[in-house]
Amino acid sequence: MNDYYDILGVSRNATEADIKKAYRKKAMQYHPDRNTGNPGAEEKFKEVSEAYAVLSDKKKRRQYDQFGAEGFHQKFSQEDIFQGFDINDILSSFGAGFGGKESFRARPGGGSGGFADFFAPFREVFEPGGPQAPAHGSPKPRNIEQDLTITFEEAALGTEKVFTLVKNGVESQVNVKIPAGINEGQKLRLAGKGNPNPYGGKAGDIFFKIHVLEHPFFKREGNDIVIDREIKLTDAILGTSIQVPTLTGEKKVKVPPGVQSQSKLRLKGLGVRGAGGKGDQLVRIIVKYPQKLTEKQKHLIKQLQLAGL
Repeated sequence: MNDYYDILGVSRNATEADIKKAYRKKAMQYHPDRNTGNPGAEEKFKEVSEAYAVLSDKKKRRQYDQFGAEGFHQKFSQEDIFQGFDINDILSSFGAGFGGKESFRARPGGGSGGFADFFAPFREVFEPGGPQAPAHGSPKPRNIEQDLTITFEEAALGTEKVFTLVKNGVESQVNVKIPAGINEGQKLRLAGKGNPNPYGGKAGDIFFKIHVLEHPFFKREGNDIVIDREIKLTDAILGTSIQVPTLTGEKKVKVPPGVQSQSKLRLKGLGVRGAGGKGDQLVRIIVKYPQKLTEKQKHLIKQLQLAGL
């Protein structure tokens, strides 16, 4: 996630005047009306506009500095970011030739692109007349997208999270039920919990994109869980019993005599409960060969060698 200060090319101690000057320079450089047919420039223009909307506001800038880029975006939606944004001041910086105020008002619904089209979804936030119905068709529901990070165990077993959401500057809490077996990158949808529709009608949804933290020793393969366990050479030859952690506590596992390194022992039904059923836990045996031997050990191994082992 890019840092707003880096996007504008200013230091964290930059003054309001420095930030405004940097924004005008960047916005003129990447303005869509100056870069027709260049989607990369349009994305850059959006980035610098969002960065300016936050850093030009003392309260938002203070919160951004406090929470950092990731924490700030978890707490604030894009509508919150543009709340109170002084559109008229910025539009006047570009003049009529670059999507000025008149052009902005004239292109509310899918105009010729550029500055006006980017800010069209946020008209009710900073236009003094309040929300107006779109010129053509029904407005799309205003969804919110958030990242949600969970542990390996929570992804495998399922859980419920309480998430603090900020909409239009007001904090609220929503319960998010995370089903067992969810994978990295999957999205959860909470219908009707997004931003209200300024023209009436259905509210948007919240989409939580799931990120699963790595586990120190569990690995997931489909609905199976794999864990590595080292044993001594003599235990591999003679067999042994080992304690193995699982999602539901430790289990005693018998290792048969003569087990080969990289062999997998299956613990039925102790994997992830996913859409395809419940998986197993696989214990991958790693035989640890000694790097150095004492004289006594060498003597004993030579005796085994002579005995045909």
